[in-house]
Amino acid sequence: MRNVESVIALRPYWKGYLKLSLVSCPVALYPASSRSERIALHQVNKQTGNRLRQQMIDEQTGEVVEKEDKGRGYEVSKDQYVQVEDDEIDKISIESTHTIDIESFVPRAEIDERYMDSPYYLAPTDEVG
Repeated sequence: MRNVESVIALRPYWKGYLKLSLVSCPVALYPASSRSERIALHQVNKQTGNRLRQQMIDEQTGEVVEKEDKGRGYEVSKDQYVQVEDDEIDKISIESTHTIDIESFVPRAEIDERYMDSPYYLAPTDEVG
């Protein structure tokens, strides 16, 4: 684990406000661990020991699809997709107030272990906070 001062040098995942009753504090959410601290394993060919690369392949044609031609789609029926553009997704995204309202505190024993997988720090973003 790192100390809070070294975390502040990192780029926050999220910025907003922590609100308790009538008091608000500007805060930022930082990861308590980074990918650089994790062990990275790559896929390799067991025969040659060479690293493997993944390619996007068109299911129907079997041809490699270039990165700029990759998109997203919603399946409306078997093998039928409605293509969705990033700007369309942005238009329907839920508006956020960027505020965490504290309504109550939960005893640690009542929190499921699966929520402890990725620890974060919540730190004030300025002197007043």
